[in-house]
Amino acid sequence: MSNFISEYHRLDSQTRFLLEIDKLKQIIRQTYLPGTEKKENSAEHSWHLAVMAMVLQEHSDENVNLLRVLKMLLIHDIVEIDAGDTYCYDPQANSDKSQREILAADRIFGLLPDEQGSELRELWDEFEARLTPESKFAAALDCLMPVLHNYHTQGRSWKEHGITRSQVMARVAKIEKASAPLWKLVCSVIDEAVAREFLSA
Repeated sequence: MSNFISEYHRLDSQTRFLLEIDKLKQIIRQTYLPGTEKKENSAEHSWHLAVMAMVLQEHSDENVNLLRVLKMLLIHDIVEIDAGDTYCYDPQANSDKSQREILAADRIFGLLPDEQGSELRELWDEFEARLTPESKFAAALDCLMPVLHNYHTQGRSWKEHGITRSQVMARVAKIEKASAPLWKLVCSVIDEAVAREFLSA
């Protein structure tokens, strides 16, 4: 009987976590989806990055553990359920981003059984630190996709917020540390965006 009770509590914790992360679908980002009037949500963003990792793994400068990258990308924005999506070009919103997200990580990953919660929290911390080949590659993809979205929506979000080339280049700089081919790609896309007046010089 005690084993049944223990297993029930474990499954209950896991189920509560899974229902909680469903809220990520309600977190709206600033990036518009090409061909629509819709902004993507954070769950869509995380799924898309996971697929990107599978497709673009060969372009990482270092060998990476793909499963670890996928896990990181699927959970990296879960903290936005509490902390909200912090627009990367908003200095004021970013001033307390770290504190808000740490509190969110404590609460949300804490819903899981201890060893599962610890594993996901360690993955989230690794992603935030950007020190391992996996976290560097994951972060590069996280920066690349919004640039592609903005280019293919004629810079709609960039224009709405008055974003300039120098701001975008500062944001995507971490791609250079993870992938020479992706760095070359993103620089080319940004240059073309400026040439086509999707992005201010």
